[in-house]
Amino acid sequence: MGKASILVVEDNEDLCTAVAYNLKKKDYDAETAFSGETALDKARRSIFDLVLLDINLPGIDGITVLKRLKAHDPDLLVIMITAYGDLSHAISAMQGGAYDYLTKPFELEELRLKVEKALETQRLRREVNQLRRRELEDPIQGIYGRSPKIQAVKDLITLVAHTPRTPVLIQGQSGTGKELVANALHYASARKDKPLVKINCSAIPDNLIESELFGHEKGAFTDAKILKKGLFEMANGGTLFLDEISSLKLSLQPKLLRVLETHTLRRVGGTVDISVNLRIVAATNLNLENRVKEGEFREDLFYRLKVMVIDVPPLREREEDILPLAKLFLDQNNREFNKHIEGISPEAEQLLLHYPWPGNVRELKNVLERAAILCQRNWLEPEFLPHELQIKSESARVEAESEFSAHLSLSEMEMRHILRVLKENKNNKSKTARVLGISRSTLREKLRIYGLAGDSDADEED
Repeated sequence: MGKASILVVEDNEDLCTAVAYNLKKKDYDAETAFSGETALDKARRSIFDLVLLDINLPGIDGITVLKRLKAHDPDLLVIMITAYGDLSHAISAMQGGAYDYLTKPFELEELRLKVEKALETQRLRREVNQLRRRELEDPIQGIYGRSPKIQAVKDLITLVAHTPRTPVLIQGQSGTGKELVANALHYASARKDKPLVKINCSAIPDNLIESELFGHEKGAFTDAKILKKGLFEMANGGTLFLDEISSLKLSLQPKLLRVLETHTLRRVGGTVDISVNLRIVAATNLNLENRVKEGEFREDLFYRLKVMVIDVPPLREREEDILPLAKLFLDQNNREFNKHIEGISPEAEQLLLHYPWPGNVRELKNVLERAAILCQRNWLEPEFLPHELQIKSESARVEAESEFSAHLSLSEMEMRHILRVLKENKNNKSKTARVLGISRSTLREKLRIYGLAGDSDADEED
């Protein structure tokens, strides 16, 4: 990845040169411009990641330069530089699209922090924009994640999408993204220009779902005053997504099986078979095999649906995706709620990683939305996460440590505990001995036995 490119615009040549020099020392590419005209000319000829722009410039003033820079590149980040006591212009600049402002005189450390913050924001924006472009080019990229398990799901979607109309059964817990898989199957297939029709089988009353799916002829029943096409016909040429397929009542299951086998249907009250050309994608968060054993789902329909099965893994089994997903949702919330949260603190990240996520990706998305609304700081801290998440995260961590400890000998566990306490007390052996409830000489002896005795002996008291 190349160096970030920064343009420093300041009519005080000494200050401008000094700022650029210090930015170069931090491994940035920095250019200078001593006037608004020069700045605009350089921005037309080169691409910059960030502009540091003085408000009080001779000729074209900084506010006008800002407007022209943003007109040329709306995504360009600009930090305004203003004199102390002249904050009204800085506020106007922020309203005009500036990212942040610095007040003269400023410390180099303050400049460094603001530059790093702006460039990190720019990097995240570009990552999200790249992701959006990839989603348009490749619908499978809408299933976000890099873990091996989610990559296996994407690979399977690619294979299945190119089959003519092979039925697909998507299995996975609630909130794992089964509907996203159905979307990707449709839009990655040759049917992408035809309808994608969706129905949640558990959301339609039993007395209405047959008519919804198969349609009805005029006069088929009391309220059937006109002919109505069902969802199968509406999805003709495309894809019909049957979510919560396990909820489909037994009396309708033979009719669905007939569509799968003959690619024909009859409307309610009809006498003529209607041909349909579509792919049926079904999804369930229940074990259909168990439903078959319980007599709630037909065995022949089950085997017809499971010609191709895509199992969507729960979030707890794809730990590598938790933080990237959290940062993606945080960026979305920043835009939606006009927030400027830079990222997630290391402590909050650990809570997210140790939580078991029973609600999967949907729960993670909701947690990040709540946290973004509550957060009034630059970083999302643990206090903005739900209390139950913190409790369950700690419980999961302790359980994991206990399971790990079960494979250790007593002496190994003792050694690891001593090391942890020693580290927490910055190698102060007197404090460590007090915390462990042993004498300092006993601690020394244990360290010697475990081969941990070093030359340093930081025993000074605070």
